[in-house]
Amino acid sequence: MIDWQKTPLIPVVAQDSQSHEVLMLAYANRDAYELSLQTGFAHYFSRSKNRLWKKGETSGHTQKIVRVLVDCDADSLLYIVEQNGAACHTGHRSCFFTDAVTQRAAGERVADPATFYAVVDRLYETILERKNGDSATSYVASLFSKGENALLKKVVEEAGEFCFALKDGERNQIVYEAADLLFHALVALGFAGVSPDLVRAELARREGVSGITEKALRKP
Repeated sequence: MIDWQKTPLIPVVAQDSQSHEVLMLAYANRDAYELSLQTGFAHYFSRSKNRLWKKGETSGHTQKIVRVLVDCDADSLLYIVEQNGAACHTGHRSCFFTDAVTQRAAGERVADPATFYAVVDRLYETILERKNGDSATSYVASLFSKGENALLKKVVEEAGEFCFALKDGERNQIVYEAADLLFHALVALGFAGVSPDLVRAELARREGVSGITEKALRKP
């Protein structure tokens, strides 16, 4: 029914089979859709990570598919699922927990993200959440509001401070400046819309390959 040539990436709404609560909105390509049907568990395609992913692959909070419905235009899907734990990466049952008018969160978390996400992933998600926040109260939002040049200048500044700490040989200061550099690099990745997952994938690709060989294989 779905014309994948016309719409290679389509939105998917996940709804709880018992409460009928809308849990999340994600996207699927043909491979993700077919994997969902074959395995009985929801799979999606991450636009930021540029890869297929199974819901709950890291957290264990999977979505067992009860039924799949397609809309009248055959360009969006509804997954009716049995949600195990939290659907949202923040630990909330549903991703739709913020009142658009008051901008306040409603409901409690049903899971602690710290128990299933690595600190870099949690930090990156927090950066994305604060991207469009109030620059008067959010340091991350203030960095984004200053634009690309100012942000990149800050990354260079932090890299310089890290190098000076290495030069001085002060262990605690090296750790502190390395953390600052990593944080601002993650902000820059968020600005560019590049997930840390892609960086990890690139490092995995290089694993076991000589640095000299890897550089020689790069395209000019």
